[in-house]
Amino acid sequence: MKRAFLENWALFLGMMMLMIANGLLVTLLTIRGSGLGFSEFTISIMQAAYPLGALAGTAIAPKMVEKVGHIRAFSALASLVSISAIVHLLTSDPASWSAMRFLAGFCYPGMYVITESWLQAKSENHNRAQILSLYFMIWMAGPAIGTALVAAPDPTGNMLFGVVSILISLAIVPLLLSGNKAPDYEVPDRMPVMKLYRVSPTAVAGNLISATAVAGWFIALPLFALAQGMSAAQASGALVVAMIVGAVVQYPVGWISDKTDRRLVLLGLGVIGGGACLWMLVTPGPRAMVIGFALLAGASLPMYAVCSAHANDQLKPSQIVPASGTMAFVLNVGQFVGILIIPNTVSIADGNGFLMVLAALCFMVSAVSLMRRVQEAAPEETGSLQAMAVLGAPQTGVLQAESWIAEEESGNHSDVAGESSSN
Repeated sequence: MKRAFLENWALFLGMMMLMIANGLLVTLLTIRGSGLGFSEFTISIMQAAYPLGALAGTAIAPKMVEKVGHIRAFSALASLVSISAIVHLLTSDPASWSAMRFLAGFCYPGMYVITESWLQAKSENHNRAQILSLYFMIWMAGPAIGTALVAAPDPTGNMLFGVVSILISLAIVPLLLSGNKAPDYEVPDRMPVMKLYRVSPTAVAGNLISATAVAGWFIALPLFALAQGMSAAQASGALVVAMIVGAVVQYPVGWISDKTDRRLVLLGLGVIGGGACLWMLVTPGPRAMVIGFALLAGASLPMYAVCSAHANDQLKPSQIVPASGTMAFVLNVGQFVGILIIPNTVSIADGNGFLMVLAALCFMVSAVSLMRRVQEAAPEETGSLQAMAVLGAPQTGVLQAESWIAEEESGNHSDVAGESSSN
């Protein structure tokens, strides 16, 4: 582990700065938007522009990399995201903020893919698992650190937006100074959503529903906390606690999922998440809210990883890579729906509508899992599950890294040429 870190510290540092910047900006915009008088609907529209941009970015950014190369593509994308952070500082209207969120959503997937492909080029079979373990830790820690920075003193109201821009600009330096030659890259193929749904309905439906719920509470939790009388620092603190818990439970949930029918794990997670929401309904107060959302995060954040692993259990080796791209697409669709709709429920019935919607989504995951469990037996053999990052540091690039490993390990056993993930 130490050697893997020392050999790749520059890339890890660049990715950490990207993660911190993204986590800081997404929470900062929600809190600052509320302070500027933006309604819940306006904030949801503005934040929903990010996954909408990601849908475009996952399709276009890989082609940019193929056309102009890793360094030029990364430099251009990082510059655009840095500019978007500054535009948030210079303007205070929802239209420009929404446009900048779309731009950030477009650029971040490309930067993730570039960084990960570089890591793959710098790793070998004997240390690849260690390198990716460190990478996942950064994906989990970065957004939590960024969200915590929202509570930092900012007398002028401008400093934190500047911090975001600085971090993004600095993130490009490690790649530019890396002595390694940029790896080759080819535009990946896709697997249609309906084809994957026919193979694994639980994976696709669970992914869509859980992404809707996670994106919804991630954006709306600060609004809900502010509406309950908490300060901005307390609101960001509640979100940080939820993210940390969600990150910590990824590995034990993955271990359990590898030992049993993954649909039973999804069923249990849905019940826990829904139960936490109902508990907050009948037990109001700041402490109950922090505990309740920690439980909700611990239940909902691992759902995507479990769904992805369950899909891979049903697939041929040659299908795993393009299926990962499809799962990333479904994830972004769910995020878009969740961010667009769920923040608007915060003002309904003193926040009760917000909690009821989240509970309903969690129980829907349980219902889908139970129904499929009754209809069809579990596969005889299951693959391993990789922990996924918390939301807000999306999400799509890590699929490609995991898929490349699956492709390499299965290449000698498949008659079909390996395909690349579309992220």
